[in-house]
Amino acid sequence: MAFQERSFKSFNERDMVQAWIYTPVRKPKGIVQLVHGYHEHSRRYLHTILKLNDAGFIVAADDHVGHGKTAYLSGNWTDWGDKGYMTMAEDEHTLRKIVQKEYPNLPYFMFGHSMGSMIARSYATVYGDGLDGLMLCGTPGVFKTAASVAYSLKKLIDEGRGEESAAEYEGKLMGWMWTSKRYEEKPITSRSEWVCSDPDVIADHGRDIYSDLVTSPNIRSLYYFATMMDANVGTKWAEKVPTSIPVYNIAGDKDPVGNYGEGAYAVSNWLAETGHMVRTKIYPGYRHEILNYLDIRDEIEDGIIEFVKYIID
Repeated sequence: MAFQERSFKSFNERDMVQAWIYTPVRKPKGIVQLVHGYHEHSRRYLHTILKLNDAGFIVAADDHVGHGKTAYLSGNWTDWGDKGYMTMAEDEHTLRKIVQKEYPNLPYFMFGHSMGSMIARSYATVYGDGLDGLMLCGTPGVFKTAASVAYSLKKLIDEGRGEESAAEYEGKLMGWMWTSKRYEEKPITSRSEWVCSDPDVIADHGRDIYSDLVTSPNIRSLYYFATMMDANVGTKWAEKVPTSIPVYNIAGDKDPVGNYGEGAYAVSNWLAETGHMVRTKIYPGYRHEILNYLDIRDEIEDGIIEFVKYIID
């Protein structure tokens, strides 16, 4: 494996997005663009990246504005800028153009986890042509608090309060995930445990400087996040995604983001009802970050690789 660092101007016209292209030892079979989630960064997926490299795929990934090394260098933690909720999707398109210029004529796939899956869903409605496959991990169906929180935040923005901290509303948007009663097998005792039931994974999050430094977003950025989740749902969303794109949808059935498996099935049903080829895999007993469970991540990654190879072949 070799990797190249890249940086490019964000759609928000303020930040320089930091990105990486990981290349396999042998002639590549295709490209997977990996889109990370909320309050994390792309290098938390190194195990998956290396597995894809070993299978013969180039992997491209960036740290979103407000996240990871991009935020570390800019100082703009959890701040998306002021250009709207498509900012991150537009940045992913810039990265795709960079990668395809350097490595043309290869099958191109996009993988998104959590917020990254919503970015990928937004992306596919605008730039889906030319994607050979879309992989969604830990994706929500109808996120039950998104519409009401977005409405409240828009009122505050109209009052000129967009730069203020949205800590209170971040709790209203997502707080139910760490107070849920649906963790019968191992109750939640901290606001991080909805992510994964493995205490070592939770501790690892705490040691990660790029995850530990994050703060609550400002009102404008949280509004963009909630609006993105509210806008990309239902068959009205799915019918904007080209039917030529096969979709692989994976989640844990103890994941509150995907409503404990029900949301993942809802997304797959929206796609199926609008003529898409979609494959769904739910992993029983696992929470949000299924790729961080040491006992099943190889199985999950093998499923991703199998899907990509199936499309290529």
